[in-house]
Amino acid sequence: MVFSSHLFLFYFLTASLVLYYLSPRWLKHLTLTAVSYVFYGWANPLFVVLMFVSTLIDYLCGLALVGQLRPSTRRDPIPLLPPGQPRTSRQRWVLAISMISNLSLLGFFKYFNFLTFNYTALVESLGLTGMGLENVPKVTLPLGISFYTFQSMSYAIDIYRGDALAIRNPIDYWCYVAMFPQLVAGPIIRFQDVADQLRERTHTIEKFARGVAFLGLGLGKKILLANPCGKVADMAFDAGSIGCIDSWVGVVAYAFQIYFDFSAYSDMAIGLGLMMGFMFAKNFDSPYLSQSITEFWRRWHLSLSTWLRDNLYYPLGGNRKCPVRTYINLALVMLLGGLWHGASWNFVIWGAIHGLMLILERLGGKHALYEGLPGFAKMAITFVIVCFTWVFFRAADLPAAVDYCRSMLGLTTPQSGAGLLGGLVYQPYYVVSMLLAAIVVWFCPQTWDFTRKITWKKALWITAVFWLAIAAMTTQEFNPFIYFIF
Repeated sequence: MVFSSHLFLFYFLTASLVLYYLSPRWLKHLTLTAVSYVFYGWANPLFVVLMFVSTLIDYLCGLALVGQLRPSTRRDPIPLLPPGQPRTSRQRWVLAISMISNLSLLGFFKYFNFLTFNYTALVESLGLTGMGLENVPKVTLPLGISFYTFQSMSYAIDIYRGDALAIRNPIDYWCYVAMFPQLVAGPIIRFQDVADQLRERTHTIEKFARGVAFLGLGLGKKILLANPCGKVADMAFDAGSIGCIDSWVGVVAYAFQIYFDFSAYSDMAIGLGLMMGFMFAKNFDSPYLSQSITEFWRRWHLSLSTWLRDNLYYPLGGNRKCPVRTYINLALVMLLGGLWHGASWNFVIWGAIHGLMLILERLGGKHALYEGLPGFAKMAITFVIVCFTWVFFRAADLPAAVDYCRSMLGLTTPQSGAGLLGGLVYQPYYVVSMLLAAIVVWFCPQTWDFTRKITWKKALWITAVFWLAIAAMTTQEFNPFIYFIF
């Protein structure tokens, strides 16, 4: 079930809000958890079992960390572990159990097929026929497992560090992990960011109105911008042969698609959270305005980048060690960030390029390649670099990504008939959609800022965008969410 569907907007969401607001205060979390499990199990009910097991392990680990192994429906706080104080060996083992269980689930379901495929390719290249794993059953990737495992891990980590109180009531914790607004495609909600809201939060007209605004504008970004740009990207990347200009149009279309697709989902998730009293953190900060790759990662997918920074980069030593160690840490974080997105060499290369650029920018300092240039030039160079990396994100496999990059550099000769692609791509509808996408990316305010104060003019504008998106949604067959596959 996707947010940009009639089923979700007019049936599931309506029913969920009615049930939620009719529930007494003590029952709201149970209601939200129940509807979230329905939402998650819509595609495959077995996914719910897996998430339940992961949730149960981390809930018990949270209690074990603070030495209180008796679940209770009470909401009175459990004492905070003193920050900075050395932890006992028992607490370290409990944290290890949480980390190992989550990473094992993530590793098995996300990387089993990748490992068996590469093992088979390796033994066959060595001439060891018959030793491959071609007949091993394939593993289905559960929706959103990358998001909810990281979110679940943050609970144990925050308690262990003394950054948040453990939850005594299991329903509250189930609600934190399972709440449907951010369950299958983020943003990754850190436990410390919503711990107080799980104990006490307000439901106001202002919050609800801003939530509706987030939902309407997010739906508009998804339907009116991401989807048509995605069609252009698909036509370009699926073409057997493509010219230089067409290849650039295709990758820019994909850059717009992935940004509007994911930021739209984040907007709608934030909006749905507000409608139920939760305030989630911003997940995007106009990333294509960045003037360096370093700045790009301060603006793109903030919930993931801050999670990796706090739970991987800093524990590895961050930049507190020698420069060489800092560069190694940057490379490791970006490689693992690439692998987090998917089990493919393309994602490894995507992460490696970003890691290399972060290292080069840190090495260059004030003498970096684009220092001294006007801001517009630095922004353009950064966008070009990001577009090259998006090729590896979008291409079907590594050879396809290399061929596409060669086309972007003008190093290939398009086959006869490649020019026919222009007749499909440069239709007025797609051209106008990409121009609108560019205007929104570089000249319009962010949803976060636009919705801070809802005036009558803004309300009319948001309403128009929402109903235009609803009308367009009825005619579109192409309506995927990219980050569902991660």
